[in-house]
Amino acid sequence: MEAWLKEAAPSDGLRRWFAHDPQKWDEFNKLYFKELDAANPALAPLLEAEAKGDVTLLYSARNTQNNNAVALKKYIDERIRKR
Repeated sequence: MEAWLKEAAPSDGLRRWFAHDPQKWDEFNKLYFKELDAANPALAPLLEAEAKGDVTLLYSARNTQNNNAVALKKYIDERIRKR
């Protein structure tokens, strides 16, 4: 299955504020996770796909350690541990 879940992306305002600044990483995660919690029903296909097997998250940022795909993986992993 291929899908682009726009609801899983950070808001434009949050993305611009973060600007891949490593010093803002922890705060970005907190704010992004709040956005993801608010979009919870829209993330159901992503969480269901993850429960069935591997999910590949794509990103175009140059920073491979501090980007929304890394944060989204962390969010998904934390949600799975809470199950």
